[in-house]
Amino acid sequence: MALTELVPAVRGGIAFLTRLPVETSEDDWLRFQATPAVFPLVAYLIGILVAIPFLLIDGHAAAFVFLLALVAVAGINHMDGIADLGDAAAIHDADERRRALKDTTTGVGGTVAVAVVVAGLALAGLALASMPYQAAVALVVASEVGAKLGMATVACLGTASHEGLGSGFTRNADRALLLGPALVALPAALLTGFSPAALIAVLAGPAVAVALVRWADDALGGVNGDVFGATNELGRVVALHVGVFVWMRF
Repeated sequence: MALTELVPAVRGGIAFLTRLPVETSEDDWLRFQATPAVFPLVAYLIGILVAIPFLLIDGHAAAFVFLLALVAVAGINHMDGIADLGDAAAIHDADERRRALKDTTTGVGGTVAVAVVVAGLALAGLALASMPYQAAVALVVASEVGAKLGMATVACLGTASHEGLGSGFTRNADRALLLGPALVALPAALLTGFSPAALIAVLAGPAVAVALVRWADDALGGVNGDVFGATNELGRVVALHVGVFVWMRF
């Protein structure tokens, strides 16, 4: 892809994946939808920014500021996917499950799902704060790249359940295009040197994505915007925890 095409796609990706102020156009958005490699590319920027607390702050305070940084940089838009899928997962009837996705209120399932993700981020932050800052930063970046590689995986492997946000990505992607995001994510897998922690963190995102795509196909008739959002949030949490686990033991 030429630089003249990549830059607009990156602008669209930054606007979609972060709260950073960037001016975009409809063309930027369309180019982003057609370029899944932008997902992990923008993740490097997000990861570096939200990892700054571990460079500047010692102790438990770093974990709290890390959470604040995530909200400030990445926002909470994708957390809505966790809430909606949490509500849907708590319902056994297929038709009711699909209706729950369109319900603007959050039920018990969604509340519990969001609480688990936030608690998971907080606990991961505490673990990272006890590690050498180089390793903490490396795992934050690798986990963010893994989460966004997961979103790219949903785009390339998923089939949209209906016209909407999800279909804009799945329509423009296929399995072959997943090679681009994988190559972009490769440097992040090497950030912890001889330790496989970063590699495992990066792989966690696509693993979560494959599981959610399969569940969504059976439970929802395909993927939608909520599946993309949930993949991002769950992928990040899982990646952080498995990354810390592997770092501590290898």
